Amino acid sequence: MNHRARRWVHIPYRQPRSPNSSQGVPVQLGLIGLGRMGSNMRDRLRAAGHEVVGYDRNPQVSDVTSLTDLVQQLQAPRVVWIMVPHGAPTRQVLEELGDSLEADDLVLEGGNSRFTDDRSNAAMLAERGIKYVDVGVSGGVWGAENGYGLMAGGDTEDIERAMPIFDALRPPGDRDKGFAHAGPVGAGHYAKMVHNGIEYGLMQAYAEGFELLAASEVVTDVPATIKAWSQGTVVRSWLLDLLVRALEEDPELERLRGYVSDSGEGRWTIEESINNAVPTPAITSALFARFASRQEDSPAMKAVAALRNQFGGHSVQSSDE
Repeated sequence: MNHRARRWVHIPYRQPRSPNSSQGVPVQLGLIGLGRMGSNMRDRLRAAGHEVVGYDRNPQVSDVTSLTDLVQQLQAPRVVWIMVPHGAPTRQVLEELGDSLEADDLVLEGGNSRFTDDRSNAAMLAERGIKYVDVGVSGGVWGAENGYGLMAGGDTEDIERAMPIFDALRPPGDRDKGFAHAGPVGAGHYAKMVHNGIEYGLMQAYAEGFELLAASEVVTDVPATIKAWSQGTVVRSWLLDLLVRALEEDPELERLRGYVSDSGEGRWTIEESINNAVPTPAITSALFARFASRQEDSPAMKAVAALRNQFGGHSVQSSDE
């Protein structure tokens, strides 16, 4: 089956060349995991002139029928990028690739894996002579258009080998404003972990500001107030722009439930802050606020209400009120 004829996709994007860009060097890449980010990455890479052979369990989006088929369609030495959920799914793909790839092939692991997993993953592949680089990827669904922030961990030689891919995926302009070789194996995912921890704190601060504005009797146009912060203020950011967009679609966020999950990276960030004795009160509070969002009626607050009633005779509300 001719995957290029069947699945070649072009998007209206051309990344400007910069002095430190290797984008003009076409490469072949196997991409595993074609969800929202993976499929957008495939589009962006193809638009930059690279050949991408994509595999996904969903046959409607996959270029090939199996991981074995993907490996067979790549020319050695191969480069394969993995974009699947962290933990067991990533490990399963790596083990299967380890049986199919050959010495000097290169695996780029771009999921949200814990940095400690990278060491064992790299060691497993190294037994077969297969190279390994971990890549923290930020950009979400907007990355296809704006580019992705990339943080890589691995040997310098392996990073340089994958640089045409990184240059095609990162935002246009200077490389160091969208890509970092953060350190050895594990450093890319460690950097992304801290990035996401910071993201937790930023989002929580914007959210608390929104709630306070909405509770005020003085401010009568909350969406307009927040939008006015978008230019010229010290709190302007892309996250703020996204909040403005959300409020334009739903000014009081009435269509949403205040339930917030977490991907795990906030927890890992806090664990590392404890291990290194680094205080992270904003990130920690933001994570705990997410936990609180999942409780319809907090057992802890029930205990606080009971205690206030016991020692001070303060009023309480029964569960049927």
